[in-house]
Amino acid sequence: MPYMTHLFGKAGLLVAALALTACDQLNTAGVGVQDRTVALGLRAQQDVTVPFSGSWRIVEYPSWVRVSKSAGTGAVTLSVAAVRQDATPVAADQAQLSGVIRVAWTTGSGADAKNGTALWAVTAQQYELTGRLSTPAAVTGADVVTSAPGPAAVTPEARGVIVTYRAGLNAQSARGGSGTLLRADVRGRERLRASGLSVQRHTPLGERSAALDVADVKGALAALRADPDVEYAVPNAVLRTQVTNTQAFATPVTPTDQFAPLQWAYPLLGYGAVWRDMDGGAYSRAVTVAVIDTGVRFDHPDLAGALWGPTEGALDVITDTSNGDGTGADTDPTDPSVPGRTTGSHGTHVTGIVAARWGQNSGVCAGCSPSGVVGAAYTANVKVLPVRVIDAGGNATEADVTQGIRYAAGLPVTLDGVTYRSPHPAQVINLSLGGAISAADARPMCDAIAEARAAGSLVVAAAGNGYGTVPYYPAACDGAVAVGSVTLSGASAPMHSAFSNAYPQVQLAAPGGADPGSGATFNGGTFNGAPFPDMILSTGWNYVKDAPNYEAEVGTSQASPQVAALAALLLSKGVTTGPEDTLARLRGTATDLGAAGRDDRFGFGMINAAAALNAPQVSSGLGVRVQSSRGLSFQPALDSTGAFRAFLGEGTYQVVAGSDVNGNGVYGESGETRDERAVTLSEAAPRVALGDLSPR
Repeated sequence: MPYMTHLFGKAGLLVAALALTACDQLNTAGVGVQDRTVALGLRAQQDVTVPFSGSWRIVEYPSWVRVSKSAGTGAVTLSVAAVRQDATPVAADQAQLSGVIRVAWTTGSGADAKNGTALWAVTAQQYELTGRLSTPAAVTGADVVTSAPGPAAVTPEARGVIVTYRAGLNAQSARGGSGTLLRADVRGRERLRASGLSVQRHTPLGERSAALDVADVKGALAALRADPDVEYAVPNAVLRTQVTNTQAFATPVTPTDQFAPLQWAYPLLGYGAVWRDMDGGAYSRAVTVAVIDTGVRFDHPDLAGALWGPTEGALDVITDTSNGDGTGADTDPTDPSVPGRTTGSHGTHVTGIVAARWGQNSGVCAGCSPSGVVGAAYTANVKVLPVRVIDAGGNATEADVTQGIRYAAGLPVTLDGVTYRSPHPAQVINLSLGGAISAADARPMCDAIAEARAAGSLVVAAAGNGYGTVPYYPAACDGAVAVGSVTLSGASAPMHSAFSNAYPQVQLAAPGGADPGSGATFNGGTFNGAPFPDMILSTGWNYVKDAPNYEAEVGTSQASPQVAALAALLLSKGVTTGPEDTLARLRGTATDLGAAGRDDRFGFGMINAAAALNAPQVSSGLGVRVQSSRGLSFQPALDSTGAFRAFLGEGTYQVVAGSDVNGNGVYGESGETRDERAVTLSEAAPRVALGDLSPR
């Protein structure tokens, strides 16, 4: 039976170095290959022919250059091509690329042999994309007119009338029967009472004016204006403060746990808004997420209360007694300590991404963090069911994975003659494991996934860390949700992780981190004064000290539980009720990255927790993101008018202008205003002007 290892890898790049002595550097004019310039301009490639008699080879060239031939004898004849995207900075602000091709040559033989190195300066102009983020004013009101006919004017609200009598009134007409000069408020009240109108209140406004509160404003104005002694009578209009109303935003929740600031994946997915939404108490439906993995450390203080324990359905399905704990299948899936073990607990790490507890830990060991990290579940009614299928050496048989899937879904399994059935069938199953086996060999797992799906479980699996396009199983099974990895790019949108396998069965993407060899630190965090790498931080275990710790790992193993956690929250809130509508919601609200629509790198896109869960708006802002069909992201600067100029390589790009309401810095996601354009830059179309992009 094929076996699989859990996925966690690191890229390596083999570089051949040529050591040349000082005399080897001699470039005798007119004898060897001469220095020259290869100026590509806007061309994709250029043919180069240099007369020469001897042998030569290309020993060095820029990463963005491709040469059609690396060595030869006689004339140097080759093509130099530019792959501009490989050298385009995130800011897309470099108009020209430049580098050096080193050509080592030898001519003659024996005592007459001469050696040297020619330096060819190679340059290429970048292609140019321009546009402008336009934000047309959108104002409502009633007191702006244009030359075109509009609706009738709206009469302002009024509280009665104001009347002013003429100056120098005839004394007789202005005095009452006693001969006393009548105040304007008294005279106006009497006039209205004579007209059958009731005055609720009257207030003098100087010698000749008064405010009269009356319900029938129109009638009062008619009666007062009919009096020849009245200079004018107007409505007592209601005026209001002229403070511009701004939309009220919810305050995003920011965890205070010690290492939470280094968990950049949650803000990227909009969890600040989700956790604020969770404070309202709507995430009350009980959901179980099965983590089929190496088992878990139940004694990790940051997982207290987050797990179904050995008496509540947790299970070790490995029947081989050499699995690390020496007991065969049983109800204790603790990830065991074995002599010489130095690697951490993969299952504990995956579990923490879903459900690490918030706040102060109880019973913290000496030297351990008092609060640690956080999980996506926060206060939601979500628990993890640990199912152990990977042994202490990191290996799992297909038979054990098959049994683990069936058990997690609530189906009966028989192990060593004992039949087990979970008291807590999982609505969501996570498989952060896999291998590059054939579809035929993977049939047992695929059959188990189909059974689990029919039983009501959504099965989420890691797409693989193979740096290629080979499907990994069980992720590529028809009933599974294969998850690829994205990482931070320095632009507003993330990019494809180099290690993450890309193939037709990939359905979604989630943060899994950057290739460890890249040294990427776009998250901006520091740990003990040093930049923190773009890795996923979660709960772990130190087997040397036999104590809890926190580990930073990368891989599709870390991306998969991000999707599983969001699926569980959709079910807990009641946004969805089963595997079909949950998957549809995950795909329908995902952020489209790379090529437009579904593609092999990102599937339907990166999950968007805030949009999927209808979380409240926590921010407002507009911006532009540019993404290539190769999965790279760029962030051209906007000037004060919203205009941008991006210098890019050849290829197809999606340009999205939009708003950011979930505070993750990615513009124009699901539920946000957007204006999206597709554009192809090439030698035939080196400059493209998009004009105005107006998010709506």
